Parts: sequence; structure tokens; C-alpha cells
Amino acid sequence: MSAPTLERAIGPGAATLLVIGGIIGSGIFLNTGRMAAALPSPGLILLAWTVGCLFAIAGALTYAELGTMFPRAGGVYVFLGEAFGPLIAFLYGWTTLLVVLAGGIAAVAIGFAEYFSFFVPAFSASNTVAAIPIGSRTWTIGANQLVAVASILALGFVNYYGVRAGARTNAVLTIAKITGLALLPVFALLGTTTPPQWSPVVPAEVVSPIAAFGVALIAVLWAVEGYYFLTFAGAEIRDPARTIPRALTAGLVAILVIYLGANLVYVYALPMDELRGATRVAERAATAMIGPAGASAIAFTVLVSTLGANAAVILSGSRVMYAMASQGLFFKAASAVHPRFRSPHVAILGLTLWSSCLALSGTFEQLFTYVVFASVLFSMCGGLALFVLRRTRPEAERPYRVAGYPLVPALFIAGSLFLVINTLKERPFESLAGLGLLVLGLPAYWYWTRQKEG
Repeated sequence: MSAPTLERAIGPGAATLLVIGGIIGSGIFLNTGRMAAALPSPGLILLAWTVGCLFAIAGALTYAELGTMFPRAGGVYVFLGEAFGPLIAFLYGWTTLLVVLAGGIAAVAIGFAEYFSFFVPAFSASNTVAAIPIGSRTWTIGANQLVAVASILALGFVNYYGVRAGARTNAVLTIAKITGLALLPVFALLGTTTPPQWSPVVPAEVVSPIAAFGVALIAVLWAVEGYYFLTFAGAEIRDPARTIPRALTAGLVAILVIYLGANLVYVYALPMDELRGATRVAERAATAMIGPAGASAIAFTVLVSTLGANAAVILSGSRVMYAMASQGLFFKAASAVHPRFRSPHVAILGLTLWSSCLALSGTFEQLFTYVVFASVLFSMCGGLALFVLRRTRPEAERPYRVAGYPLVPALFIAGSLFLVINTLKERPFESLAGLGLLVLGLPAYWYWTRQKEG
């Protein structure tokens, strides 16, 4: 009897919703207030969201070509391996599993818990459940972190039962959160808004506009992180040559419209002094427009949104672990496919448990900075992979060729390089921590390659 294999069960509609669902999490509801603290300018905030979304579109178009060339489980891991060899691919997979995917899941789950406490205040971050002394420091665990872990475990359980269950869950949650986001402009029409102060474009208090804009972009890129997750599930997409580019394009255009619409509402609903530093900005804007009922509706939308995002990431991200294990570069058990549910069930369990550990370890802002730095660093490598494969495999079948080549992927690479440098400068601790985890992948690679040879 042959070993069970992954099933091509994701059609065009589910693929598009997987793109949107994997992107819209907590960032659009939380990050604008943080951006305003660094960049207190309505015009520049909207520009930052536009630039970040265009960056993601350029990346999605780049990965669409690679995804149709190699429609296999693992996505970017596979692309980097084909272009640069197994070491770079392994370091990507290692860093992605340790930081990008697991850290992203943890950060989104913390965002879920932040809004869950709106309905159940006892589970707020201010309620400390445990305080564990570690040397001269104390590791505190808040009630919100327990809620975050519970949400991760529940979604891991759903995905364990197969790609169809995971895709259906993502589709329902994605449609629900798009509907919730559509309420924001309705609130703006029915409630009270005030036109923002568009000038001066750069306030005098912003000493270094370029650096401040770069810091704001970190928050935007966290909110669009996940535009490439669809490629991780390449082995489970029906007709990938047509579905992958169409789903990526449609999904990212929808994200651009949704995000700009939401942020226009924010800057019209809240004066800059109120917007600056606000954590639950969507809730505050809804309250300002139509009162407590609006806040409740938005808080519920965020709960749905964050659950939907993590459902998509667990579905997609576990396929990276599966791909690495299938090549002998990770624990062999992670390459197993459940005989009944046809899911990489061990990989799903591994990603779920590690994400839960990270949710207990850090704050929302720390987690998303780790994620963005590591992700953008390897996004640059992914863009370079396109140029390498165009040169080394000119005759390879390419069902889709990136529009605007070579300008679009070149801009994607240039944008990635700028953000890597700026993040190193403005957030050195988180950036160096991400690099440290990457370096730890070298002995791990040596170990697993020796295991293969043995």
C-alpha cells in the first residue's frame, strides 16, 4: 500500500480567500496608532500603507512566477533551494519556522487576546497569572497570553483534520472579517467624523522623516505579511498554473482597497492626538463615530479576523516544515501525512506548539518586529531567486511570467534592502536577535545533512 500524499483540494475561490485571510489579521486594527506615534501625519500614514501594499503586490507577482514553476509544498523554501542550493533554503525554512511563521502566529494570537479582553476584562494583559524569576529578570505570563495559546491550539486542531477543513474554516472567517471591515466606512457615513489636518505633510516634530517613515513601514509590512503563504500549499492547489497568479493578484488588490479604506476612516474619525499611540485603534475610531455599539462590532470583527489569519498561516506554514522534513532536513516525523485526513499532522502539531511557546514569551510589538525583519531579509533573497532562475534556466516552463519584469522584482528587492537596513538601525535588538536565530541554523543544517549521509 502506497504512503498517503497531499491532496489538491484548494480551488480558485478558496485560494483567493486564503491569500486575503492569511494577510488580514490584527495589524490593520492595531498598527495605525503605533505608526502615528512615530509619524504623526495623516498623509504620510496613508502613503506608508500604500507603499507597503504596493511592495506586497510586487512580491506577490514575483512569487507567482516562481509558484507556477514549482507548485510544490514549501513555496519560498523550494524556490530558494532551486536557485541557491540547500543551505540557503534550509536557513530560510529554519528562520521561517522559528521566527516568521511561529512568531507571526503568536503575535496575531496576542492581538486576538487583546480584543478578547474587551468582552472578558479578566483576561486582559494587566492580569498577571504567573511571575517566574529568571536570574535578575522576571518572566511574567498574563491572562491574555493564555487566551492566545488557547486560540492557537484550537486552530491547530481544526487544521489537523485536513486541508478541506482548514480551507473551509479560513473561508468562513475571511468572509466574516471582510464584512466587518466594510462596516467602518458605513460607520463613517452614519456617525461623526472630522477632516484631518493634511498640512504640514511633515510635522516639525519629526526630526528624521525617512527613518520615521521606515519605522512606520515595519508596522505596515507586518499587516501585509503573508502575501506569499499561498505558495507554501502549492502541492494542494488545483490547476496551480492558473490559480496561483490569479489568487495572488486578486487577493492583494483587495487588500490594498480594504486597508486604505480602513485607514481613511481612522484619520477622519480620530484627531492625530488621539490616534497617536492608540493600541486598539479600530475600536476607538468606531466608538468616536457611533458609540459603544460600534466598538463592540469592531472588537468582534477583530476576533474573527485574527482567528482567520492564524487558520490560514497554520494551514500554509506547516507545509514548510513538511517540505524540509521530506528532504531529510528536519525531524523525519514532520514528513508524515495522516492516512485518513491527508494532512501533515505532525508538522501542524509542531508549528502549533512552538507558536504557543512564543505567545508566552513576548509582547505584540516585539514579536511583529522579529517577524518583519526576518521575513523581509529572505524576501530579498526570493526576489533575487527570480533573476537567478531566469538566467540559469531560461528554457524552463513558466506558465506565468511576472508583469513588468525586470522592474517589478527589482523594486521589490530594493524595497526589501531599504527595510532591512532601516530596521537594523531603528530596531537593533530585535534585528540582531533575528540574525542570531538564523546563525543557529548553521549547526542544525550540519547535523541533518550528516544524518542524511549516514
